[in-house]
Amino acid sequence: MIEKLKIGYAMTGSFCTFSQSFEALKRLATAGHDITPIMSFNSFNLSTRFGTAQANREKLENICRKPIISTIEEAEPIGPKKMFDILIVAPCTSNTLAKLATGVNDTPVTMAVKSHLRNSRPVLIAVSTNDALTAAAKNIGILECRKNYFFVPYRQDDPVKKPASMVADFDLMETALEEAMAGRQVSPVVRG
Repeated sequence: MIEKLKIGYAMTGSFCTFSQSFEALKRLATAGHDITPIMSFNSFNLSTRFGTAQANREKLENICRKPIISTIEEAEPIGPKKMFDILIVAPCTSNTLAKLATGVNDTPVTMAVKSHLRNSRPVLIAVSTNDALTAAAKNIGILECRKNYFFVPYRQDDPVKKPASMVADFDLMETALEEAMAGRQVSPVVRG
């Protein structure tokens, strides 16, 4: 069992995996971790067929029992204040993967990651994107090779209808977290 951690839990706009992410988050909260929620602009503001923006914000704050970091200005002090032991991005879209791989920080989530990494602390990514095996593959590869980035194992979610799509196995969140805190990547990272 891993010690109680200070966790930043960031969500980006892969709305179809929000329910899985919330379940993983509940398990982390039940385990006693101190969790601060972070949302990208889109995940904070957009309502979709998977839920309203307000309902998603309320659910996130209720689980974490803290207000959401939802602006770049609020995210910037994460590193200087050494707020987290680990930062989790779950779900992480191809848009956010591309920004992280190229050093763009124009959302609360990308700023949180950039700020957190200044302390050489781990970032755990839970991929969720329809183009993981095409356009996003390069960015996944870049981050998998970069120091302090770790991945929740992922798999094809529908190889017939969405052959390039991959999604994190949110049931492996705790295992991936424990390994990332030890500086190790769970293997195999790509699951069948």
